[in-house]
Amino acid sequence: MDQMELMRTRRSVRTFDDTPLRAEDAQRLLDFAAQADSPYHIPISWHLLDARRDGLSSPVIAGTETWLAGKLPRVPHAEEAFGYTLEQVVLYAASLGIGTTWIAGTMNRPAFEQAIGLAEGEAMPCVTPLGYPAKRMSLRETLMRKGVKADTRLDFGALFFDGSFDAPLTPEGAGALEPLLSVVRLAPSAVNKQPWRAVVTEKAVHFYERRDKGYVGADGWDLQKVDLGIALCHFALAAQASGIETTLILDDPGLPTGQDTGYIASYVLL
Repeated sequence: MDQMELMRTRRSVRTFDDTPLRAEDAQRLLDFAAQADSPYHIPISWHLLDARRDGLSSPVIAGTETWLAGKLPRVPHAEEAFGYTLEQVVLYAASLGIGTTWIAGTMNRPAFEQAIGLAEGEAMPCVTPLGYPAKRMSLRETLMRKGVKADTRLDFGALFFDGSFDAPLTPEGAGALEPLLSVVRLAPSAVNKQPWRAVVTEKAVHFYERRDKGYVGADGWDLQKVDLGIALCHFALAAQASGIETTLILDDPGLPTGQDTGYIASYVLL
């Protein structure tokens, strides 16, 4: 399955079939994660964990004991870097038939942080279970997906804009960028909030965060920036698959925004 198809079809999995993760699949994932990177080049340490051995739990996961967790230094853009990098691993896992789901809150976080030896100045933004999807979702998973409207997304014109935030972009108006933006639209996000917004200009696509309350900690850590990292990853992978050359820059174009909207990064079209 190619990257575009993976981004279109991959879904979150919370119900697994109790089959232990095969050793060869675990090694492939760890090898892939070790070489995965982001445009921010912030190193991430990955850890394969066992729920029984490490005392881990999550009330929303059933049928697997295997988890992947990563930690990285608390430096500027760590959130985006983590989301960008782990999404590559998640898509690779999907190509192997391995289910995943992003979890940041519904878990025993202290146990996970202890299991990976989280130190002062480090962060563990999210974790994911790893396993083979069950043939049927549990009732709990079905209700969760219904609650967050997991199978729906905001309209194209609510996420993407033509030159300024005053002009919603249509799929037709996006031209060659439509396939790229369409897979950005499908990206996963915490509680399916879809906090990314993008303004398309002649030579760049500028990404912004539409902030929701409750996602920024007292220390300034912003969980929704992880979601922005996922969106940036989808755009980059789609550009590569489409033969469109881009480069990521951090140069706020100064476009007028709403109070709850902040600049994140831009992809320059080469």
